[in-house]
Amino acid sequence: MNSASTAGLYHAPRTELSQNQGKFRIHFNHPGRNHPDHDDHGYGPLAAVVESFMDPDTLISMHPHQNEEIISWVPGGVMRHDDRQGNELVTDSEHLLVMNAGSGFWHEERTLADDPPLRMLQIFVRPHSLDLQPDIQHGSIEDPVANEWRHLFGPEGSDAPFYVRNDVNFYDARLEAGASVALPEIEGRDAYFYVFDGAVEANDVSFDRTESGLLVGEDDVTITAREDSVLVAFLVDPDAPVTRQGTIGR
Repeated sequence: MNSASTAGLYHAPRTELSQNQGKFRIHFNHPGRNHPDHDDHGYGPLAAVVESFMDPDTLISMHPHQNEEIISWVPGGVMRHDDRQGNELVTDSEHLLVMNAGSGFWHEERTLADDPPLRMLQIFVRPHSLDLQPDIQHGSIEDPVANEWRHLFGPEGSDAPFYVRNDVNFYDARLEAGASVALPEIEGRDAYFYVFDGAVEANDVSFDRTESGLLVGEDDVTITAREDSVLVAFLVDPDAPVTRQGTIGR
């Protein structure tokens, strides 16, 4: 099956799929794996949500991406980006970086010796078509408001400040202990959420740090923080047309 057809809320523990490259470590969260009957590691256009760690004074040298949209969400610390187009960009809690790799884009990432240890998410979205025009977006984002969702990217033409070339909307939230919010909703879209820090309950199901939930075919889900928490959420069209030839986010 191409999309998960059985409605419900599906919980996944911390992923066991990881790579340790010493000063750079990554943990791959594949939203399609939350559903026991789903035959794709991704969920429609949302290929992967990757928890990435970089120690101070770490360089990930120049490398290419192709046919994927890569979003760098940095809730603390700094990630420094250089590319072959001459961009030297700093992404932190006040900025978002979106690489629309298209037909090909080369970049490198680094931290300096006096930078703090970095823990971030890199999100891989499958575009709707092959070999699109490469682009890069980098800019400031609005300050978060406690206990509210912040809309950070969406499909081209949406009201989000950044875009990806498929039907995925992305939100983050910082919840105070005891606070509740409704999971974002768009008609016809399923939801995937990931607890970056803290612990929450969603419709009486507990989700701890680095655990995730996939909500299929339902709405009216309330998330309550058991402690101060940071989480992200995606609204996804599971049946959107996709290309599966990304460098990483296949």
